[in-house]
Amino acid sequence: MNAECGVPIAQLKGFRQFERNGFQIFLSLVSHDECHRLSAELTPLFQRQFKVAGGRRGGLRNLLRTNPLVLQFSKSPLILSLAQQAAGLPVFPVRAIFFDKNPDANWLVPWHQDLAIAVSEKIETPGFSGWSVKEGAIHVHPPQEILAGMVTLRIHLDDCALNNGALKIIAGSHRDGKLSSDGIKQWTATAEHHVCEIKMGGALLMRPLLLHASSPAEAPSHRRILHLEYATQELPNGLKWLDN
Repeated sequence: MNAECGVPIAQLKGFRQFERNGFQIFLSLVSHDECHRLSAELTPLFQRQFKVAGGRRGGLRNLLRTNPLVLQFSKSPLILSLAQQAAGLPVFPVRAIFFDKNPDANWLVPWHQDLAIAVSEKIETPGFSGWSVKEGAIHVHPPQEILAGMVTLRIHLDDCALNNGALKIIAGSHRDGKLSSDGIKQWTATAEHHVCEIKMGGALLMRPLLLHASSPAEAPSHRRILHLEYATQELPNGLKWLDN
């Protein structure tokens, strides 16, 4: 499989470039039949949640706990092998979110890092801060070393191009660790960003600390993503991953 995202293909060789850039694109990873099966399962659930929430945008969360199809998919040999090769250690899935950017849910995501993880209960622990609750699940910001060991795999269930909200990333930004607001401003003002245009069945593999953003779709249609997060270590002090 080749990888490309605004970077010459010749530079993207194996997982060494993943560590350097913090991302890699796989142009064909999942069959169209599997994409349709996941979309058919998750889209009605997302629409129901969207309606109940009064049109408030957001993803369909906690899917490893609530959806057997997603749990099975997240542990499939191909997906686990890919995440493990990228992480360099054995991995296990800890979170799954379904996003559907469409004409009724067409949002802007500013430049950010993914800093929160979902846990089963709140236990005050050194290095863990920023406690919050999202869709009934407890979230917290863990120490940098936990995030640095994680990998995220975004499976594209539809074609995703610049005009329908493709993700933008800044290569190498993960290597600076957790960034302050000023640090994010400096990166976004001075570094080139890449638009990750990916067709159905392709995937974006990335580090959670990689700076990323997306614009509202100019021609909104379904842009469905299954977002899977994998960890390499258990949490300290009795803390437990929510979906492990």
